[in-house]
This record gives sequence, C-alpha cells and structure tokens, in this order.
Amino acid sequence: MRKKLLPSPGLSFGIFCGWLLLARSQSAGHIVLAALLAVVMPLLMSPLRPTPGSMRHLGVLVRLILRVGGEVVRSAIDVGQGVLQLRRQPPRGRFVVIPLELRDEHALAALAMISAVIPGTVWSELAPDRSALLMHVFDLDDEVEFVRTFKARFEHPLKEIFE
Repeated sequence: MRKKLLPSPGLSFGIFCGWLLLARSQSAGHIVLAALLAVVMPLLMSPLRPTPGSMRHLGVLVRLILRVGGEVVRSAIDVGQGVLQLRRQPPRGRFVVIPLELRDEHALAALAMISAVIPGTVWSELAPDRSALLMHVFDLDDEVEFVRTFKARFEHPLKEIFE
C-alpha cells in the first residue's frame, strides 16, 4: 500500500521540502499543499520513470568513475593547450563512428553522459538502432586507435557493470 501511495519516497520528500522552501511559509495551508503535491506528483509521473537497472561489479564502477574523472582533467588540459596553440597548429577535429556492443538502456545512458562531460566532445549522437555512436572529437591523430581506446576505457566497463 505504501509503495503505491509513495512510489518514490525520496522524490516526495524533496517536493515537500522544496515547496515549503519556495513558499517561504510553514503555515498549515502550505504544509497541506506541500503534502498533497508530494503524493500526487510522483504518482502522475510514475509512468515516465525508467525501469530500474541492475548493476554488478561495484569495483568496476568505482574504477570507471575514477577513470572518467581523470579523463575529464586530462582532456581539459589537452583542449586548453589546443586552444592556446590554434595559430601554430590547428586541431584536427573529426566525426568518428564508434560501433557499439552495448544494448542495455542504462549502460547507453551512462555512455552518453560520459561522452558529454569529457571536454573536447562537441557532439555525440546515438544511432536509432543503438549500434553506433557518432562523436565529434576536438583533436584526433588516429581514428582506429581512438575507437579502440574509447571502447576499452568506457564501453567495456559499462558492459561489465550493466550486462
């Protein structure tokens, strides 16, 4: 019964507190309205919630998070240096098609987020059939090596975690 009334207790709590903070009032009327919104909004939005995914190998997840953090720092430095050297050596930006083995929707969402936060990635797009990722890379020497490295560093750990 409680799960049907509050399908997402954390979200309900956030809506309740958020309403009271925005209203700047703890009057009885605002408390009742906040409680009503905290119950009704998650119920109305429950069909939009994605199905929960299963995650395995938390050690791989921790290593992936650290790897992404390191990649963000390294790429930010590389892009910064590339911008400073624009006149001497312009970057060799290119679109790269990365064939994907991933099929799990949660893993694909995580891969999309990873590719979006890494500096130098101006554009990324998932093929409609989810078979490939089209990505723009700021400065690229060797496309084959980039695809191999990207798959090894990001796709394979996600596959291990989610599939």
